[in-house]
Amino acid sequence: MKRLLTLLAVFLLVAGCANIPLESQPVAIPGDKPGQAPVDVPEPAAGIDSLTVIRQFIRNSATPGTANADARVYLDDEARRNWKPSPGLTIIDDTFGTVYDTSSSSGNPDEQVVNVRGFKLGNLSPDSAFIPLKTEYSQQFKLRKQPNGQWRIVDPPQELAVTDKDFTTNYFRVPISFYSSDSGAFVPDLRYVAAKPQAGLPGRVMDLVLQGPSEGLKGAVQDLLGDQVSTDTNVRSTDDGTLDINLTGIGGASLADRNLIAAQIVLSLQTVTLSRIRLLADGAALVPNHEYWRELPNYNVDISPSSELKGLMTVNGRVRSLGDGAPVGGPAGNGGYKVVSAAQSVDGKRLAVVEERDGRQWLRVGDLDRDLGSVDLFGGSLSRPTWRPVARGGGISGEVWTVVDHNTVARVTLAPDGRWVKAGVDATQLTGLGQITELRLSRDGSRLAAVVNGQLVVASIVRTADSVALRSPRKLQERDLKDVVDVDWATQDHLIAATSSSTLPVVKVPLDGQRMDAFNSSNLTPPVHGVTAAPSRQNLVADAGGLWVASELGEVWRPQAHTVTDADPFYPG
Repeated sequence: MKRLLTLLAVFLLVAGCANIPLESQPVAIPGDKPGQAPVDVPEPAAGIDSLTVIRQFIRNSATPGTANADARVYLDDEARRNWKPSPGLTIIDDTFGTVYDTSSSSGNPDEQVVNVRGFKLGNLSPDSAFIPLKTEYSQQFKLRKQPNGQWRIVDPPQELAVTDKDFTTNYFRVPISFYSSDSGAFVPDLRYVAAKPQAGLPGRVMDLVLQGPSEGLKGAVQDLLGDQVSTDTNVRSTDDGTLDINLTGIGGASLADRNLIAAQIVLSLQTVTLSRIRLLADGAALVPNHEYWRELPNYNVDISPSSELKGLMTVNGRVRSLGDGAPVGGPAGNGGYKVVSAAQSVDGKRLAVVEERDGRQWLRVGDLDRDLGSVDLFGGSLSRPTWRPVARGGGISGEVWTVVDHNTVARVTLAPDGRWVKAGVDATQLTGLGQITELRLSRDGSRLAAVVNGQLVVASIVRTADSVALRSPRKLQERDLKDVVDVDWATQDHLIAATSSSTLPVVKVPLDGQRMDAFNSSNLTPPVHGVTAAPSRQNLVADAGGLWVASELGEVWRPQAHTVTDADPFYPG
């Protein structure tokens, strides 16, 4: 966050200098061309050994720039001219080894082979999304002593590798917004752009907007712009500090779609500029009579639980309020059902419970404080239910998901006659990873988080006219995050996970798994067995001693006002 604020402050300072325009007129920016190394990139220090050449090549591969100029200076002349690295990056652990490979020696004293070994954390894909990956990393380099006596690489790899620290320093994470017609909300797609030069950040972000959703989110959201839309001129700041964006190819888009396009662009740029944004389409206002943009309506109001909904908890087979500890109305609160777990809809109006009955677990769904209808869905175990928004407005709480016997993802929908009926989910890609013990749908309905074999997994939800499928499941922090027992969505792009570990009981993870931050474990009595979170809410965990709340990562956990042992808390969603 500190680095984000610093970058933003520098960008705003540059954009606000009225007497020093960033560009005198719109011009096209040339793309990278191999072999073009700016003259101000110095040659490596004289006399460095082959191992140092390789280590510095990897360190400088993380510096974005024209034709990878900072890394290219470690190559011999022929490689400098011909090297064309593939798009994307491999991110490796900060600690990696470089050793001479004597088995591959040619016997020529002016040639050396160096092996690099480390641990791969993930890839930055060609669409600028981080994809977590747990595997060993190894790469072999051949070097040759040049006529001037300096060692240079003669066979640079097509795939660039950079350390995690250097990646974090040189790349800036941006949530690009895409629209979900199912929930009427904008969904963040975490992408990475070069952090410098700061003045070009808005243009690089706009490029990602135009590219559409990343591979992991395709099909789960709309691409409002499509392939036909581009920018007619470069994104630029004018003398008065306005950010100008001139689109072309919008064509006959409706007024509603133009407003959504405007919102998508403004939301995507809000992390890199505080300037007002001028949106044009073929030289005219994108939205008639609305040329300048800064404020937007809250498109995500329907997916955020109201502050009046304090949350609920299951205790000894009953559902109680987190607000005052009192039982909810109806059989779910008075003991009429033996409740194993439960979930409240985002709008607070409905309740889904898993009931223990006749040696099996059954799903019940209905209005809060009323009798809940029994659904023809049962098994030896059902995971805690979770709600998925399916429409804007009053119909938002129309679908419930659960996992039957750890291996079947099931959903029920509200039929026109008022009954809750089973519907299919193609979850093959997720169930193929192992036993599913927990499942949480994001409140915008585009993704789910699951606990699979004790690991944290995220997948996208792709819906067509006649099917629902889970796609692109990805394990987050696979190497370091184990023994996960519960998970919830703190925000649209961050998860809170609880583990049975005494050293790492509660963590916060971005939905792409690029990093992990541990909460303070003070006052907790491991093992933690439950967690719930929601936007603008305190994080709430359950351990052997009861319920505990904390708002920030470093904050000491405090007892919840109505804490009770053996409680499982949950916020709406």
